[in-house]
Amino acid sequence: MERPSKEQIRQLPLYVGLALPDIWIVENEQDAAHALQVLQHQTCLGYDTESKPIFVKGELSPGPSLIQLATETEAFLFPTRFTAAVNAARALLSNPEIQKVGFGLKDDNKELRNKLDIDIVNTKDLSMTLKRLAGDKDSIGARAAVAMVLGARLGKGAQRSNWGAYPLREHQILYAANDAHCAIAIVNALKNRL
Repeated sequence: MERPSKEQIRQLPLYVGLALPDIWIVENEQDAAHALQVLQHQTCLGYDTESKPIFVKGELSPGPSLIQLATETEAFLFPTRFTAAVNAARALLSNPEIQKVGFGLKDDNKELRNKLDIDIVNTKDLSMTLKRLAGDKDSIGARAAVAMVLGARLGKGAQRSNWGAYPLREHQILYAANDAHCAIAIVNALKNRL
């Protein structure tokens, strides 16, 4: 298993993860109860966050605008502007029974702890796992990992969009959900291979 070049990645078919009907946005107590009901019994969840991009040198990040958690079949987006969403995400992220998998988690975890007082436990950074498996000297991000393990190209179109704006646009919803979904898909594919 080796890291593909940017050119090789460009040749791959687009990653098809979740569609809009598979994605839930948590805005209120009822949404939060549904998210907890579905997610609290999972043993492993794909996990990511999105923050408003910083374009001015020295400007501090306002912290995550969105927390994403995904199973194999659906994703839940937790906009941090809603108290119910933050409380539900906190309950799931601090649950030691559920492993949270994703890419480059150190910064996500630090931001959540500092800005939202969420202590995340039982995480696995797939960047490091794949770095070891590939024998690569650099950590491996989500885009390279999706290409390596799933043979697909992860779209990054919404990556630099304004995550602080609300409501989220359709392309942002799909991007955010599939960023978390690809992590769980990679974990499952690796389990099947090993």
